[in-house]
Parts: sequence; C-alpha cells; structure tokens
Amino acid sequence: MLKIGLGAPQYGTFTDPTVISQFAATVEAIGFDSLWVGDRALVPTEPRDSYPGGGPLPEAYRTFLDPVVTLSFLAHATRRIRLGTSTLNAPFYSPLLLARSLTSVDILSQGRLDIGFGLGWSSDEYEAIGVPWKGRGARLEEILDVLDHVWSGTPAAYEGARWQLPSAHVETFPVQRPRPPVLLGGFTPATLERIGRRADGWAGAALPVPRLTHVIGQIRQIAEANGRDPEALRTVVRVNPVLTSETAADDGVPRRGTVAQVSDYLLAAHEAGADEVLIDLQQTARNAEELTDLAHRFHTRLSKG
Repeated sequence: MLKIGLGAPQYGTFTDPTVISQFAATVEAIGFDSLWVGDRALVPTEPRDSYPGGGPLPEAYRTFLDPVVTLSFLAHATRRIRLGTSTLNAPFYSPLLLARSLTSVDILSQGRLDIGFGLGWSSDEYEAIGVPWKGRGARLEEILDVLDHVWSGTPAAYEGARWQLPSAHVETFPVQRPRPPVLLGGFTPATLERIGRRADGWAGAALPVPRLTHVIGQIRQIAEANGRDPEALRTVVRVNPVLTSETAADDGVPRRGTVAQVSDYLLAAHEAGADEVLIDLQQTARNAEELTDLAHRFHTRLSKG
C-alpha cells in the first residue's frame, strides 16, 4: 500500500507555531502517514551553484526553521504520524551531537523518526558553516560510522579520519533499535552504491518514471550484491509542485500541473517501486487554509488510486 507524506510547515510564510501544530494535527487526522522537514542554512544573493530544481532558489527559503527543532515541535503536536528529514545535510553537523539530537527526537516522538541524509548542493552553505566542500561523501561515510558506533552502546573508543571519540558511556538510545531508519538522498553512482551497501532506503526526488525505475533497480542490485535483502530497502519520492488550475504540458509534470496530474505521476512512481511519496505544498499554497485544502485533495486522490 502506498504511504503518503507531506512537507511539514517550516519555511516562507508557514513558520507560525499555531499553523504548524494545527496543520500537523489535521493531516494526522486525515490519515497521512508522515511529515518531513528540510534543511536550509542560507540563501546566497549570488549563488555559485545552480539550484537542483532549476531556476532561482525559491524566495520562501529565506525564512527557514531549524529542522531538528521543528521535528521536536511536531513530535509534541502529533501522536501517530511518522516524522522525517528530507533531507538533513549531514556534513554540516558534528556526528556526536547529531546522534544526540536525533536520538532525542526519536525518544520524544516515541519511535516515529525517519532520518533522511543528503550531501546538499550549495558550496556557499558549506563555506559559511566552515565545512570543506571537497570530500563531503567520505565525510558522510564517517558520520554514518560514528552514528552506528554511538547507537550501538559500546563504551569503546572510536578512531576515524575526522573524529576520535574517547572510551565513554552514551546511553541515551533511540527507541527504534538498532537505530531509526536511515535513508540517503542523491543520484550519483557513489550515492547509489552507498545506499545499497549500508542505508535503509533512498530519499528520492521526482524523476521521469523510466529513470526512477532504473535508479530503484540499481539500488536493489547493489543491495543484493552486498548480501542484503533488496526488498527491505524503502524508496520515498519527493515532489515540490507548483499547482495549476489548467492542465499543464506533460513535460512539466510533476514540477508543474494540476492536483490530478501530480497525483497521477505519484501513482505511477508507486508502480515503479516507490513505497512512499512526499508532497511539499509550501511553494504553491498561499496561506494555511489553502495548504490544508490541497493536502486533503491529494490524500483523497492518492488513497483511492
């Protein structure tokens, strides 16, 4: 059965705490399966790197709440719905403190956390945060190693290329054992290899359905080659649509289109192997009422499909 998720109110005009809590409670009651937050540190006025979605960065990104703080707020506002990051730019963070933050969310949500990690795409953000742009893939690998070490509960010391942890007790464990599910985002061969080798799934984005089928197949092949069960890996496909009242050209879907067109794409993505879809409506809704109305319309169409 297709699981249906939403981008949680977090940026632009949707940072009011009342809006966030009411929206979360409403979509949980509607029957959505998950809420997801993103990670944006700044919007450069003269970016060095192209925005992956094409065109300029959305102006709404100029106001952006912290992802982990927002997840903690959502944990208090909800009871059942799963809470995820799509995606957290892991190299921005100290892995020991990241383990503490994510464990805290998993505890406060009573085991409802899904962790999506990405590498980000903005070298401006890396420079501003003080983290090297070069070698970010290897940095992510070691962050995953440190998280596994901390979450294992062993007091033994950790010695890595970038971080060294002394022999110590860290006994604040996540509810989900041995860890919350870890999904990785990206499309490069190195990323797909990393997903198949050690992640719990792919935090994907809207690709043409044939390419989506190919990527999911690649990940499953890599998992099997590494002695893992390929069917155990999850795929979550994210869309950030600009919704239109009139039917859009086919080559614009799902970036642009009606609710019906975007829904049809998401159902096709499910047929291609996506276990869950994630719809971020903050770049098209003008206010909280429209955000909720659009969410309801998507859930009605997708749950029937």
